[in-house]
Amino acid sequence: MPPVFSASVEQLVGTQRAAVLRSAAGSVTEVQTRNPSPRLLPNHGGLRRFVTENINSLEPNILVETLSLYRKPSTGVWSQAEQTALFNRLIALSSLTGIRYYSESRQSMRVLYELSRVIDNPLNKNPVPDPVYSTMPGTLTLYARQKDLTFGDNIYRFDFYTGRDIIYFIQENHTSMSAGIIPAIGRNRLRTVFALIDAGDSVLIYCAAMARTAPGPGMGDRIGSSFTNRAKAIIGWFNEQAGRVFYR
Repeated sequence: MPPVFSASVEQLVGTQRAAVLRSAAGSVTEVQTRNPSPRLLPNHGGLRRFVTENINSLEPNILVETLSLYRKPSTGVWSQAEQTALFNRLIALSSLTGIRYYSESRQSMRVLYELSRVIDNPLNKNPVPDPVYSTMPGTLTLYARQKDLTFGDNIYRFDFYTGRDIIYFIQENHTSMSAGIIPAIGRNRLRTVFALIDAGDSVLIYCAAMARTAPGPGMGDRIGSSFTNRAKAIIGWFNEQAGRVFYR
């Protein structure tokens, strides 16, 4: 009897887009800087509502979406143990320290996060160990200090959510962000959604970074490029983490 799972990649994103994701191209990205609306959002009711609610409340002037696939070694649904292990990998925010991305402008690899640490709260900012759960919670809130080469040293809030076939989180900036000395994104004006949806033979990865940016010539293009690089780096990081779960 074939394995049963909630949806296939084709059901989640359509046959044409699924074919692209399964091809050598491997991922799809959309960058919008004028009246953005989701174009790559998977057909998953809970995730669609969540992303739509955040777009409606934030009213971003930039939206960068990325879809990718992680191919599992088996075609069945993830087990509860595998899902919990993936969740623990996602909340291990210190493992983001040192991840790298390819800079098109510099034609070289660069470090994205010089520092990434879970902290006790936004006021004290004391580093604490990455949490580990034996039973996956339905929701979880963490704060983190992250220092990157584009926006500097900032505090972020992470809200994690789980369901039978999905794990996702939203990252929101708790401090105002600057690109060098130029104000770029005000407090609570950046939200990044990162979702993992079980799809039988694969895990579908959806990333959406949205922001209301400060006005300025070229600011939208610069931030759009940064969001795209971040998505690629985080997807690469997840692929490494997933390999330690599915191929251990």
